[in-house]
Amino acid sequence: MQKLFPGKLYNLSDHNTFISWNCKSCKPVAYNDVNGVEGDQMFPYTRGVATRILGNIDYKDSKNNQFKLLFFNHSDYDEDGLQTSRFSGGLVGVAKFAKNDKSWIMRSFQPAVAAFGSFAQAPSPKLIEIGEDQYAFTLLHVNGGAGGPFEGILYLVAGFEGKYQPIMEVYDYQLTNVASVEWSGSYTVVNDNTKKHFRDIIIKTKGSFDKAAQANDEFEVNLPQEIAAMAKTKKQFNFEIEKHFSFKGKLYKMTDKPIVKFSNVK
Repeated sequence: MQKLFPGKLYNLSDHNTFISWNCKSCKPVAYNDVNGVEGDQMFPYTRGVATRILGNIDYKDSKNNQFKLLFFNHSDYDEDGLQTSRFSGGLVGVAKFAKNDKSWIMRSFQPAVAAFGSFAQAPSPKLIEIGEDQYAFTLLHVNGGAGGPFEGILYLVAGFEGKYQPIMEVYDYQLTNVASVEWSGSYTVVNDNTKKHFRDIIIKTKGSFDKAAQANDEFEVNLPQEIAAMAKTKKQFNFEIEKHFSFKGKLYKMTDKPIVKFSNVK
């Protein structure tokens, strides 16, 4: 990381390690912050950049070739190593390496992709195989107001058209910090041999609702439309929502209508 971002290495308390660097000759470029509150992030930041290691993922393809994805988290430089602003995400960058005998050779380097998460801290990426020897990664972006619901949105980031970019966005993937309702999601890649690359993805969201607990909710919750009608007429229930996504042109889009199942209805 020090070779990719030459600067001063800080190793503060609480495992707060980062590289502080500045590029006065660089022209800042706008990168999307999925929070959508404070606008795009202009990177590199004019005051300087604090870059931390976000993740390090090793994997092999079907031919036993070894690869490594090294992820970075960028935030505004702060001499105390603080990461602030609830609705400012951590700007994610990635470098890909391939193993050649006993050494690692960098195959690609993208300093910045987009910003996710809160307090300038991006979530940890998770590897996913979306096609034959086609690997991407997911990021679960979670944010919300103080004391309010924490809403989770799932993003799929893949190499496409020569760069890593988000190609799927799934709302209502997770909800926590609410008394009356909660839900969490999971994803599965459909491997039915009909698609070599950009295979279909199934999203399943499971949760529960309790009308009596709404008296303890500090904020009103926008329920998924698939369960909103049931919540008006029933006291409590569990639910499962299944959504099918297919790659269309440049993005994954939902196909057909969601399949909704209810249980323990009272």
